[in-house]
Amino acid sequence: MVADSTLSRTLTGIAAGVPYLAIPPSDPAPTVPIVVALHAFEPPRSEAALAGTLPLLGLPAWRFYLGLPLFGHRLPKGGVSEVNRLGREDYLLQLYSPVVRQAAAELPLAVAELRRSFSLADAPLGLMGVGAGGAAVFLALIESDLPVGAVGVVNPVIDPTHVLSARERHLGVDYTWDDQSRDAAAGLDFTERADELASRGPDTPVLIVNGEHDEIIRPSHGRLLHDALSPHHQPHTLRHVVIPDLAHTLGPEPGLDPGPPTPGTVLTDRALTEWFHTHLIARPQAAP
Repeated sequence: MVADSTLSRTLTGIAAGVPYLAIPPSDPAPTVPIVVALHAFEPPRSEAALAGTLPLLGLPAWRFYLGLPLFGHRLPKGGVSEVNRLGREDYLLQLYSPVVRQAAAELPLAVAELRRSFSLADAPLGLMGVGAGGAAVFLALIESDLPVGAVGVVNPVIDPTHVLSARERHLGVDYTWDDQSRDAAAGLDFTERADELASRGPDTPVLIVNGEHDEIIRPSHGRLLHDALSPHHQPHTLRHVVIPDLAHTLGPEPGLDPGPPTPGTVLTDRALTEWFHTHLIARPQAAP
């Protein structure tokens, strides 16, 4: 549903059960591209926070920022305390994997309803994700037939073992692995699944953005994914960028509202805007 049809203001609503915040373009023509974005577990961890942090300034497109399962309007009974309990019980199997998998599964349904609600049937589609949201974007590319014109991800969780290692360092508690958790991690290791990720071929341009100071998903991890995808892409359809002064989180806690702009987030927004402008507007992809 569309909560506010006044195109000069931000819109909010629900699409296929997924809460969204929308920023309309100045010219909302039916063929104007759309970019659908998923936030992170860390700041920005809400639709509003991501929209304020990476607004894609200057991009003549609809921008739809979707909420992840178990976050924001979809907090479970017990709220944040329950989410934290799930993370303590088994971060991978009880929290990370279920959220990423559900977000990837519901993404095509949400996009379809947004197209219907806003009369955007012919609009080229871009996908954007930050952190775990980037992982959900990658998984949706592998497991759905959603037509996508361009992808841009920021500090994507390429392999959940990196996050688990960081939690071990921070909490001083080792993660207990078993066959189920190893299988779950393998299914969300996108360097290992690069052939599947690239199965769409060079027609889906991918931009991988890493923060220079990200100590969880390091720039070297992004480069490994880039190199694994490279044989399947033309040079202009794949790019890896390292942003100076950018850490894993893109803002301050609690991450529900956008923080003040920083040189790192401004450069990231610029890189994403240029990427989507090049591949959705200058060289638009076919819409479904």
